[in-house]
Amino acid sequence: MTENKQPIDSHIHFDHEPEINKLFKAAIKAQSSDLHLKVGQPPKLRMHEGIRSTTGEAVTEEKMEKLVFEILSEKQKVFFLENGALDFAYEVGLENRFRVNVFRQRTKISLVARRITSKIPAFETLNLPKVVEEIADLAHEGIILVTGPTGCGKSTTIASMIDHINRTRSCHIVTIEDPLEFIHTDKKAIVSQREIGIDVPDYEQALRSLMRQDPDVVLVGEMRDNQTLTAAMRAAETGHLVFGTLHSASASQTIQRILDLYPQQERDLARQTFAMSIKAIVSQVILPGLKPSAKRVPAVEILISNPSVKKLISEKRESDLDSVIRSCQNEGMQDFTESLRALVEGEWIDLKVALQYAPNVEELKMALKGIRASAGSIL
Repeated sequence: MTENKQPIDSHIHFDHEPEINKLFKAAIKAQSSDLHLKVGQPPKLRMHEGIRSTTGEAVTEEKMEKLVFEILSEKQKVFFLENGALDFAYEVGLENRFRVNVFRQRTKISLVARRITSKIPAFETLNLPKVVEEIADLAHEGIILVTGPTGCGKSTTIASMIDHINRTRSCHIVTIEDPLEFIHTDKKAIVSQREIGIDVPDYEQALRSLMRQDPDVVLVGEMRDNQTLTAAMRAAETGHLVFGTLHSASASQTIQRILDLYPQQERDLARQTFAMSIKAIVSQVILPGLKPSAKRVPAVEILISNPSVKKLISEKRESDLDSVIRSCQNEGMQDFTESLRALVEGEWIDLKVALQYAPNVEELKMALKGIRASAGSIL
C-alpha cells in the first residue's frame, strides 16, 4: 500500500533547529534502530533487547502536534490531516537519516522513525560464512535471496553483498526499496537507489521502468507478491543479477512461499522459471552471542544452485534439498545444524542457545560429537 506516501519537500527551510531533533539525536547517540513517540508515554527507543523508555517526560497531545507539524511542509500536513498517515524521509545533519511514519491511533498522533545509516558494516564484522561474499563476487546473473524472520539481519547481509559489488565491479546497481535501509555511495559502480513513495509511487512502476535504466545488478527489497517476483525472474532471465528478501526459515520453505504467491494454474511455470533463475538462498537467524565483540551472531543455511538443486526444484522435490546441502559442503553449502555446530565449537554461542534453535536437536548433538548422518542418494 502506498497511498500514505508523499515525496518529501527537500527544500523546507528551518529558521531554527526543530525540537524533535533532540530526540533524533538521542536515538543516534544510543545507536537505537527506531524512535517511538506516543501521546501519554515518554519517548521510547528500540534497542537490541527490545523497546526501552527514555527518561523524558510523557508526550502530551499538544507537544506531539508541535513536534510533528514543525517538520512537515504544508503539502505534507494537508495530506496527513486528510489521510491519517504519512511516510517521509528526514535528515539530521549530513550523515543521519530517518524514515518517518506519522499516523493516527485512537484519534491521537503517533510517530515511529527508523534510523537509516550510510555506514555499511564491513563484511568481516558480520560473522557470516566467507562463501556469502564469494556468492556476490562470482554471480553475475540469476536471483540471490536472503531469507529469515523480521530483525534477523537480512538487509544488512544484502547491503554488505551490494557494497562488495560496488567496490569491485564496474556496473550499474539499481535498488528498489521500501524504505531505504542503507545509503550506498558510488565507488567502482554507479548506485541508483529508488525509495517507494518518495522516488517512485510503487513497486509496479519502479519495475516497469527498470530495464530502461540499464541495470546490471538489481535489489528488489522484499518479494511480497507474484508481480514483484515475476519481474525479478524476468530480469534474471535477461542476464541481470537480482537480490531480494523473503520471510521464510529455510531454502525449502522459501520455494514453497514463492510458489504460494502464484495462483494454482500458474505455479508449474513459476516453478520451472524459478528453478532456472535461482543462484543462491541464504537463510539466517540471529542468536545471542558470547563474545563482547559479537553480541548478535547469525546462524546461516546456504543453498547454492547446481544441477541437482535445479532438478529437485523442477521435479517438486524441494523437501530433498536438505540432503543436497549436507552432501555439497565442499561447494560452500551448509545447513543450520552445521552452522550451529561451528558456532558452538568456536565459542560464539552457548550450547543451550544452539539446542534451542536446532532444527533437529539429536542431529546437532551427534554433530558436536563429530558424527553427521549420511546424506544418501537423492537423485
